[in-house]
Amino acid sequence: QPQLVESGGGLVQPGGSLRLSCAASGYSLDYYTIRWYRQAPGKEREGVACISWDGGSRNYVESVKGRFTVGRDYAKKAVYLEMKNLKPEDTAVYSCSSKSELVNFCEISGPNDYWGQGTQVTVSS
Repeated sequence: QPQLVESGGGLVQPGGSLRLSCAASGYSLDYYTIRWYRQAPGKEREGVACISWDGGSRNYVESVKGRFTVGRDYAKKAVYLEMKNLKPEDTAVYSCSSKSELVNFCEISGPNDYWGQGTQVTVSS
């Protein structure tokens, strides 16, 4: 059964940093668009970032531009989300998803084949 597993969440103070990782078991992420979503309590899930199968396209929701970076860690066969200058409004459960597609431009929201369970990120003093 293909799975996605997120790691790296935790509690951090405002202005701090975290690096989330999304790894797959049972299949390779090489030919997949990977998306990061988040869902805060009482709010709808929103797309945060995406990276295309070859890393050539990376896109972000406006609220995280300049603070978050999505990338592929080929050595670890994973996708990461580097988050800097975190704000209390970034507090949410962050999940990654994968979609098998060979596209030149990724969308931060869209249909997905697999989902991870999510990891909690809490930004608080």
